[in-house]
Amino acid sequence: MWIDTHCHLDAAEFDADRDAMRQRARQAGVALCVIPAVERANWTKVRDVAHRHGDVYALGIHPLYVPQAQDDDLQALDDLLSASKDDPRLVAVGEIGLDYFVPALCEPAQREKQWRFYTAQLKLARQHGLPVILHVRRSADMLLKGLRQTQVQGGIAHAFNGSLQQAQTFIDLGFVLGFGGAMTFERATQLRHLATTLPLSAMVLETDAPDIPPQWLYRTAQQRALGQAQGRNEPAELPRMAQAMVQLRAGLTSDVAKRLHQNVRRVLPRAFELSDNRAHDAQIQVQSTP
Repeated sequence: MWIDTHCHLDAAEFDADRDAMRQRARQAGVALCVIPAVERANWTKVRDVAHRHGDVYALGIHPLYVPQAQDDDLQALDDLLSASKDDPRLVAVGEIGLDYFVPALCEPAQREKQWRFYTAQLKLARQHGLPVILHVRRSADMLLKGLRQTQVQGGIAHAFNGSLQQAQTFIDLGFVLGFGGAMTFERATQLRHLATTLPLSAMVLETDAPDIPPQWLYRTAQQRALGQAQGRNEPAELPRMAQAMVQLRAGLTSDVAKRLHQNVRRVLPRAFELSDNRAHDAQIQVQSTP
């Protein structure tokens, strides 16, 4: 059983064939998807998609959406987290974080607003007893600063591509690191070094579908100019990404799916409440059968 720990299945790119796309993933062995929200406007859709397909979700405000976010969105998030406290499919606060790659977000006013929304959402995660799913893009040190100031129940550093020292600090704070399509590119030497150096217990797999396509789906700008469409990433690609990881890490055994599954169970425990409760109920029913 594979788990895609980060995929935006609510995205408009999937509106035409979402059910078929999710079925392809199941046929490929992807039993569970984690669907993070990005803004207040998509919280309901994220929840509904997760419930429709038996997946799990997170609620939060993504740093790329912070510029248009309003302060009352934070209160709305607090209210919805409270209202959803008994929903076992709600497993984290996310996708939250900081983005210092996009130039417009690096302006002083936007950096301050990003920081304010990030730290406020960390406090909400701690208040509601939830882990977090972090957006990390040229911002690892500041994210770690926030985590030291507001301790949370760990989580996932999505699409991590920092240093080994930064990786170890996230691990020490109870996080695992997300690897996906970018790892499949031969030119991604730093990322591939991380994927081979970090302990498997510190890693999870993700697609970020429909974004970050793996190498076999990627089309260069020249190819796109010639009319070749960019391949759409989707959860069904996850097992092939796992094989790329196995090839990078010589000596990995066939139980890699089980070991990665255990990592997800550790950092997103609510993702397994439904299956655990159903298994427990089934066991009681068998035991009580005359």
